[in-house]
Amino acid sequence: MMKAHDKLLLENKAWAQEVRRREPDYFERLARGQDPEFLWIGCADSRVPADIIVNAEPGRIFAHRNIANQVIVTDFNCLGVVQYAVEVLKVKHIIVCGHYNCGGVKAALSHQTPELMLVHKWLLHIRDVYRLHREELDALNSLDDKADRLVELNVIEQVNNLSHTSILQKAWKAERRPMVHGWVFGVEDGLLNQLITLGPESEIDPLYRWEDAPH
Repeated sequence: MMKAHDKLLLENKAWAQEVRRREPDYFERLARGQDPEFLWIGCADSRVPADIIVNAEPGRIFAHRNIANQVIVTDFNCLGVVQYAVEVLKVKHIIVCGHYNCGGVKAALSHQTPELMLVHKWLLHIRDVYRLHREELDALNSLDDKADRLVELNVIEQVNNLSHTSILQKAWKAERRPMVHGWVFGVEDGLLNQLITLGPESEIDPLYRWEDAPH
């Protein structure tokens, strides 16, 4: 019986052969370098692969994924990706994409357990979003409705977090890019819902404004 990881390797060979059949120079072109227009910050959930849900070819989207698509200013992994995308790759758009029925968001609404201690520490930031919008969320009747609305509020919060970074403010001031979009993917219908867009003209709360936007 073929093991699951062996099947992936066979699928890879079949895919590479099919691509070469259609476009003989495809991988040669890909090997020359990347020039993506988009940075995608998404959830690590296996049901939300960026390239597939927007039907994009390899090379168009530079991506970073974590549990519940968070932008945390002390997460140097995420900020390193953002800085490279903005300052080296010169992306024109950043997309923060969450998804409905998100397990991370639902876990943030549940009791913390020692078995998932590190996960719950990561999800504390989503609990903060809940706290900021407690009145609206507590007015919703079902846990699913509450979780899905928190998914949306979390995406909006992460877009705002990006706008608070010196990386974005410096690029907005000097080069008038990138635009930052907040989307939510519907796992039940496959459609994207746009929630928010910020750009160089967006007003930033003075509390988060960098005067000279250093790193």
